[in-house]
Amino acid sequence: MTAERILVVEDEAAVARGLIYALESEGFQTQWVTRGQDALQAVRSEHPQLILLDIRLPDLSGFDVCKQLRSSGEKMPILMLTARDEEVDRILGLELGADDYILKPYSLREVISRIRAHLRRAYGEFATGGPAPQLVFDELELDLERLTVQKNGEKVLLTPTEFRLLRLLATNPGHPFSRGEIIDHLWGYAGEIENQRTIDVHVRHLRQKLELDPAHPRWIQTVRGVGYSFSP
Repeated sequence: MTAERILVVEDEAAVARGLIYALESEGFQTQWVTRGQDALQAVRSEHPQLILLDIRLPDLSGFDVCKQLRSSGEKMPILMLTARDEEVDRILGLELGADDYILKPYSLREVISRIRAHLRRAYGEFATGGPAPQLVFDELELDLERLTVQKNGEKVLLTPTEFRLLRLLATNPGHPFSRGEIIDHLWGYAGEIENQRTIDVHVRHLRQKLELDPAHPRWIQTVRGVGYSFSP
């Protein structure tokens, strides 16, 4: 089995070397770049399975890199690294398509744990059990084997987190999930992501991509006092 490729985008050499040592000790392949433009080129040429992306870079910000990758259709998990413990930064990163946040200083064990969780959920959780079914709800179609979504025959680009959230809701139609339950299913660990407002951000993204009128959603319903459910 080929080792997963992790792209480390970090301009502080000491921090990057610590990450690379920990990752390679766990059997991952790594590539290290220090600039945002180099990160964009590395994604195009090397196709990493996951990106560790620092926010503060000497040219583009991590936010700019994340936005450009998502706009070009890249779907690998993006974990943002930041020393700034401000909610507005976390929400902005999620708005632009990041999957998770890791705040400095961090435990390398925690970083490895989060990386494995995101890789498992992005690439491994649908790999067993034979052909997965397709879910069709009028003009909306989810292919759980190819991990794709189409609306009116047109492909909808979702991040790994957005797809997992939609899959969770759509495979349990009518079932109301609390934000805490969604966090449990999607990440399976505690940390900065447990700020439950992040779920609202991902739901808003899904509505913008799937709903005819996001302000009056048909598919993803708000259950007052609980959380969210999928209406088939």
